[in-house]
Amino acid sequence: MDFEVGAILVGKISGITKFGAFVTIASGKSGLVHISEIASTYVSDVKDHLAEGQEVTVKVIGIDQSGRMNLSIKAATSAPADEPQSRPQQRPQQRPQQTRPQQPRQNDSVSEPTFEDKLKRFMQDSDSKMSGHKQYSDKKGSRRRGR
Repeated sequence: MDFEVGAILVGKISGITKFGAFVTIASGKSGLVHISEIASTYVSDVKDHLAEGQEVTVKVIGIDQSGRMNLSIKAATSAPADEPQSRPQQRPQQRPQQTRPQQPRQNDSVSEPTFEDKLKRFMQDSDSKMSGHKQYSDKKGSRRRGR
């Protein structure tokens, strides 16, 4: 049975790797769900979201020349027509929010650190690491010269 891109199928997780999960479809054919296609949120470990033998609904998002199927759980659970429309609408709403943290500076203990605070902390950490590396390399170099 040949599958086409866009088909929604039901299968079982047959194997889990650090980069995704293999799903076996009823016909015995299998495909890979990449870690980025498991959920709409960040997935650090596949085993946190899936288990071997679990039944999942997947969507065929690609078939390569060798006949291997690329599958997506995320695309099968969300409406594909809504996805492109929702992304551009969310981006303009997020841009004004990025400039708002400057207004509630009166109550710094509650608000998140500003970009300047984060930059200052990064520069301090960087300077301390660089001085540590310099001290180590100076000690290492002086031992070699003294011999």
